[in-house]
Parts: sequence; structure tokens; C-alpha cells
Amino acid sequence: MNVVITGASRGLGKAMAEKFGANNYNLYLTSRSDILLYKTVEEFQHRFPQITIKAKAFDLSVKSGAVDFANWILSTEISVDILINNAGTFLPGGVADEEDGVLEKMIETNLYSAYHVTRILLTRLLQQKKGHIFNLCSIASLKAYKNGGSYSISKFALAGFSKNLREELAPYGIKVTAVYPGAAYTDSWSASGVDAIRLMKANDVAEMVFAASQLSPQACVEDIILRPQLGDL
Repeated sequence: MNVVITGASRGLGKAMAEKFGANNYNLYLTSRSDILLYKTVEEFQHRFPQITIKAKAFDLSVKSGAVDFANWILSTEISVDILINNAGTFLPGGVADEEDGVLEKMIETNLYSAYHVTRILLTRLLQQKKGHIFNLCSIASLKAYKNGGSYSISKFALAGFSKNLREELAPYGIKVTAVYPGAAYTDSWSASGVDAIRLMKANDVAEMVFAASQLSPQACVEDIILRPQLGDL
């Protein structure tokens, strides 16, 4: 079995890659940072020598990068059993005061990357008549919050993309799951001053995504919502 993961060099993406690798899935990974990505690959090759691990850095916020990544996956001629669209970024601010261009940046990274990668890889999934797509949305996809601004807008859009995909692909045996995590302790939170005990662990998200991927072909988890026990920050 093969899993394709974007934004895989750290945070939730790395945690999900680790979970699937530990369960003998071959890993096909990408991220924007080639240094972090290849460090991750080196770590996983030592820990999971029994699986195939391939990785290549692409900037998925640029259409050509997303297209090149998806075509690279197709060139490997693997079955795409699981696709996890995790690439994303966050810039805080409100619509009234965020810098010009933030909306475009959020949409390009958080929505277009998943859209373009998925569209191309669907050629393989539709041939297979099976597969599972996970889109890493956010609690910000469900409820507006202070300083959410264009980030929240882009994540609402990603949730809409997921719902449309689910409707379109259900007759073809392809599952689609939207994942809505709240705050999980990753690098982006390490300098925030928030105690790690207040946040979820990245592995919590990975555990739920993996569990949803293990159901029978007759069952699809459409939405996964996870929050810290004490609620959103």
C-alpha cells in the first residue's frame, strides 16, 4: 500500500507519515523545504527499512509545482492508495488590516495546492476505482475566529472542495475525508508560550487519520473533528 503526503517534512504531515510508515505503507512525500524533507526521509529510512520511501521537494503554492509533483507521482506508476493533502500555511490577521496579497497567498497554498494535485492524481484513482483522499482542513473551516482572516477563508474553501469531491467520487469507490484539527503542538506553536499540555499532540491527528483509512470499502468517515480537551484557543 502506498500513501502520498504533502507538507510532510514536519508537524502533522510528518506525524502522519510516521504513522503510516510504521504500519508498512510505502511513503511518497513532498514539502517546500528540501533540507527538512530529506532529513525526514533519512530518519524514516533508519526506522522503517522494510518500506519504500521516495521524496522530492516542490512548492505546491505555485501551480506548476503542484502539477510537477503530481506528474512525478504518476511517473512512479504506483497505485495511489491514500492521498493526504496537508500542505498549508498560516498568516494571522483580519480582513480589514492584513497586508495586501495575503488572501492570494492563503488560497494558493491552502486550496489550490490540494486542487491541482488531486485533479491530476484522480486520473490514477479513477482507473483503480479505489483510493482515499484526506484534506487537512481546520477548525477554522467551521467557525470564524479573531485574527483568522484570509486563512479561515481559505480553509472554508478547502472544506467546500472536500464536500464536492465526496459527492463526485462516491460512485467510483474513492473515499474523501475532511479533517478538522484544532490546535496541535507542532513547530508553529513551540515559540507561542502556550504550554504543550494545553494542546493536542500531532500524533493524535495521525492516529485518527490512520484509523479512518482502515475501514471496509463500504464505509467512509466523511469528517474528523478534533479539539484540545479544554477547547479551542
